[in-house]
Amino acid sequence: MLVTDAVVVLEQRLQKSSAKTNLHLPLTAEERTVLRGRRSTSCGRPVLLQLPRVGFLQPGDLLGDQSSTTVVEVTAAPEALLRVQGSHPLELLQAAYHLGNRHVALELHEQELLLPEDPVLAKMLESRGLMVNRCCQPFAPEGGAYGGHQHG
Repeated sequence: MLVTDAVVVLEQRLQKSSAKTNLHLPLTAEERTVLRGRRSTSCGRPVLLQLPRVGFLQPGDLLGDQSSTTVVEVTAAPEALLRVQGSHPLELLQAAYHLGNRHVALELHEQELLLPEDPVLAKMLESRGLMVNRCCQPFAPEGGAYGGHQHG
């Protein structure tokens, strides 16, 4: 006998103190910008996002169905990234400037930059003398100058 779970429709954001998490929803940085559509929880349960189009999702956000009986916590899914390091802080600052001009999503740290894996950008960064390595981890890019506005 085959048993399938019905799709859970997630329609609301919940206050963190008001609900206990039942499920986890791993999403990439790009997926956290899309508030509508089918997804799967970490255990494979299908969910349908039908959220109001207000702001992006962040790791730790709680989502609920209409009755708030199912509570789902958004988590940052690991994704293929480039880790960029330089010998001097100015090298990273220059790299961030050039990547920003290309509207590349960036996660900024004192000693490194993280960006989505892209072989063309990897070559450009290496040609500037930067160390570029591939990694797979959760990605939390900067929101941008306009409160999370991103170019698509």
